[in-house]
Amino acid sequence: MSNNNWAMVCHLSALAMFVFPLGNVVGPLVVWLLKKDEMPLVDREGKEALNFQITVSIFALVAALLSFILIGIPLLVLIGIVNLVFIVLASLEASNGRPYVYPFNLRFIK
Repeated sequence: MSNNNWAMVCHLSALAMFVFPLGNVVGPLVVWLLKKDEMPLVDREGKEALNFQITVSIFALVAALLSFILIGIPLLVLIGIVNLVFIVLASLEASNGRPYVYPFNLRFIK
């Protein structure tokens, strides 16, 4: 598989959230750890995907806590939709070899 395909898999692996809890973090982490040393594009995109999914998880946790006062439920839906849209956009850019920078991304891994 090419560098572009592996970079795309870094972003798409976040869809593991539909399989198990925190799959959105574990998926990009596994791909990044496996390929970061041999492919610089995967290293860059993997960090970006992992940072974004950690950020999304934090936002979702806050929204879940706010669901007790009912504002969190629409926020959770919005976070889910935004996450899905950005995963698709990032995957398309990575498949073309272009770097993608997620908006609203906290940089935990540099």
